[in-house]
Amino acid sequence: MEQEKYAIIDIGSNTIRLVIYTRDKSGRFSESENVKAVARLRNYLTDDNTLSEEGIQVLIDTLKSFQEVTRHHQLEAIKCVATAAVRQAKNQEVIIDRVGKETDFTMRILSEYEEAHYGYLAVVNSMSYKSGITVDIGGGSTELTLFEGRELIHFHSFPFGALSLKKQFIEGDTPKNSELKALREFLESQFLTLDWIEGKKLPLIGIGGSARNLAQVHQEKIDYPLSGVHQYTMKRKEVEETNKWLGSMAFDDLQRVEGLSRDRADIIIPAVEVFNCLMELIDAELFALSRKGLRDGVFYEEMTKDFEMPVFPNVIEESFYDLAIDYDINLTHAIHVTNSSLMIVRELEEQGLLELTEKDHQWVRLGSSMYNLGSYIDSESSNQHTFYLLANRTIDGLLHKERIIVALLASYKNKNLFKRNAALYEDWFTEEELDKFNIIGAVIKFAYSLNATKRDIVEDIQLESQKEALIFSIQCREDWKPEQYQVEKQKKHLEKLLKKTITVHFHE
Repeated sequence: MEQEKYAIIDIGSNTIRLVIYTRDKSGRFSESENVKAVARLRNYLTDDNTLSEEGIQVLIDTLKSFQEVTRHHQLEAIKCVATAAVRQAKNQEVIIDRVGKETDFTMRILSEYEEAHYGYLAVVNSMSYKSGITVDIGGGSTELTLFEGRELIHFHSFPFGALSLKKQFIEGDTPKNSELKALREFLESQFLTLDWIEGKKLPLIGIGGSARNLAQVHQEKIDYPLSGVHQYTMKRKEVEETNKWLGSMAFDDLQRVEGLSRDRADIIIPAVEVFNCLMELIDAELFALSRKGLRDGVFYEEMTKDFEMPVFPNVIEESFYDLAIDYDINLTHAIHVTNSSLMIVRELEEQGLLELTEKDHQWVRLGSSMYNLGSYIDSESSNQHTFYLLANRTIDGLLHKERIIVALLASYKNKNLFKRNAALYEDWFTEEELDKFNIIGAVIKFAYSLNATKRDIVEDIQLESQKEALIFSIQCREDWKPEQYQVEKQKKHLEKLLKKTITVHFHE
């Protein structure tokens, strides 16, 4: 069966990119091809804001090379959008006409509002922040948005970006101290023209290539143990220190920095100065990276237009539904394991044996819903596969630390394996947190064994705590002998952690 495909061409001031999305078996579109060309159209804008003939030809030639790809894939659904460099060009009608006549594409120039709005859509549909300030610094413009309660409140587009700031303030490849001082003063004066930024104390969410490079550079610098940058976070001090470190280098060294694209080496410092300045003004303690940006916002709008609901109600639920489809998880069974796990932890809380926060209850739900996911690959070593898959897959709505929590719980086998899986991330958690997650993991494994035959026979779980013993009373609606065998086999993990013997009584 031929796969459904959809493409977006994003004509930016620095790069032009073609992204192809393919519908997978869960019904969602995922990125299957990503082709980039460094065109730097902003450098072809003349002093009177005309895109030169040379610049137009660079654009046409790039689009013709993309055309070879779209024709090969026999794509018909193609969105072609342009941002600041073309929007700022006074000969934009000529550019649109040339693109239409000389290529397969019909180019649409996004307004300042549309560019900012698509960035906002990408963030709220792929991250779980309810409020924040987004910044998307391109080559020729910088878009800021403020969203609260996941609703767009304010937006603004500044007519400067990493390329134009470099051209305006920095003469050589790297800035002198006097040039940096002038750049910082300019940025502060520009951002302070907005009355909705200063002192907001919200996370700053970076979108686009420069933000992505900042995150990648920091990950390489600290030997970060996870792959992927979407939802990666940095503290304000870490942004400041990375900025100083990059600024201290000769250009040759800067070009060799791991995580930094060679074509961004000359513009990364003005871009990071933008992030630094904004964090100070906002009084933001956190910089978060969204790998999803303008293209994804255009895509979300297109894919949800029939539902009149461009903002997903719950990002994490969407992500976990996709995971369940991808790994053939029996949703009815997963819900039953989750319900059993929640009943047990609530009983343990009532008996004073466990103290959980509302967030911890979320980890119980997510970890139990994905328990044993790795059996999709191999049932014999499913725990190891479960941990690897969840730890290394981007899960929209979950920060990296949160992803590890879910991976530890969903892959729980015993205390020793938990400790081995957690070893790389020990600095991320307190000892008390790890002890708590160890118990939750054992509870989930116990709940899974109560549903061993996937008949979902458990209706209620009661717990009585005695001095050195716990007595579980499990109410079932069918014969429980297969489950009883598994429970007796698995209860030892919970006994060791709670330091109590466990007796399990089954009854109808």
